[in-house]
Order: sequence, then structure tokens, then C-alpha cells
Amino acid sequence: MSDLKGKVAVITGAGAGMGQAHAELMAERGAIIIAQDIDGARAETTAALVRKKGGAADAVACDVADVAALTATLDKVLAKHGRVDILVNNAGIGGEPIIEETSEEHFDRMFAVHVRGSFFAAKAVIPAMKKQRSGKIINISSIWGMVGHHYASPYCAAKAALLGLTKAWAKELAPWNIHVNAVAPGGVITEMVLAQPDIEKKMAQKVARVPLGRYAEARELSYTVAFLASSQSDFITGQVISPNGGEVIVGI
Repeated sequence: MSDLKGKVAVITGAGAGMGQAHAELMAERGAIIIAQDIDGARAETTAALVRKKGGAADAVACDVADVAALTATLDKVLAKHGRVDILVNNAGIGGEPIIEETSEEHFDRMFAVHVRGSFFAAKAVIPAMKKQRSGKIINISSIWGMVGHHYASPYCAAKAALLGLTKAWAKELAPWNIHVNAVAPGGVITEMVLAQPDIEKKMAQKVARVPLGRYAEARELSYTVAFLASSQSDFITGQVISPNGGEVIVGI
């Protein structure tokens, strides 16, 4: 339970939902949390929750899609702590238009947050990970990035792109003992999910397809993230784990 003691963990999009849950659980296991969010007040809320429970946490604010701001923010983290051991690329946005209703701005923002933000967050911390010859990168994808959906194709495509980055980075970074994996959740109860229009109808339809018969709590996803961040996963890299209640079952 103390496997993450002293590890510096950067979690993007940590101001609420899954990111906040990841921060709380990893702090309980000893990690030093860097809670990033586009909303500084929300990032501080998460950091304060961690500190209230006796953990160590800093809050940092920037837009992950702004590469200059993101890089400067992570450079400051490295200057203060001297290392980053764990990067959780969790920042994300919703939006579920059909193709004809998708604007150029929506499409670009979807890829800017999920893909560009994750890529350049990794680029900023990888030199330090290479120097220390260790590191854990966890990309938060989605079940929709694995199997698609009948709307929200830009979201599906952006989450699928994270799976491609995961596989490529795992091979590229393995010589430095840097492990890269992805988590592709099914339905999870978060603020972003609950804010969707017609959510009660959508949740009922989804639950009907899930063998376990429910949505996940955010903390249940955090157990998978914390495992991948720990030494218990040291022979796992380039993999996609999908906690989805059995909604989609893949593999042999």
C-alpha cells in the first residue's frame, strides 16, 4: 500500500472526477501529487483534499493544449522536485455531436486536449525519466477509443490516438525502463458524464449492456491507474486495460 512512497506523480485534469480520484488514491499510497487543471481553483481543491488527509500535493494551472504553458509548468515542477516518476495523462473534454454537427473548432479542441496535451506532457518529463532510468506513463483513453460509438467520432478518434501513442512510446522508451500503458474505462460516474444531456436515459441504455449492471465509481478506475504506476506492474508495458464491467471483452 506504500509502494508509491516518495514518487512524484503529475496528474493532468486532476481538478475533479477521475483525475481527483487518482490523486487521492496515489497520495494515500505515498505519492507526492502534482494536480494540474485548466482551472487553478479546482486544482487547488484537489491538492487541499490530499493535504487534509496528510499527503503532499501541489496545484498547478495551465491549458494542456497550450504547449508553451504546459512545458513551462512542468519545467517548474521538475525544478522544484528534481524528478517526475509518474505521469497520468488524464485531462479530457466531452462533447458528442454527430458528424454533420461537428465544427472545426470542436474537432481541433478534442485532439488538442487529448492528443497534443498528452504528447507534449510526456515530451516535457521524458528527459528526466530517461536520466533516472525509470518512469511510468499512464494514458487515460476510453472504451470508445477501442470499439467506437454511433456518435462522438472526434472523441473516439482522439482516444484511439492515445492507444497508438501508448504502443509506440512503450517500444521507444523501454530501454530506459520507462513503462507506458493505457486505461480505457467504460462508463464512470463523473461530473463530466452527469452533465451530458439526457444522461438518465443514456445511463439506463448503457447499464443494460453491461454484464455487471452498473457504472463504475471513479475510485474503481484509480485502482488500475495506481497499479500501473507501481512497481507491481514492472513487466507490463504497451498494454491497454479496460475496466468496463464486461461491456466489451477483447483478447484471447
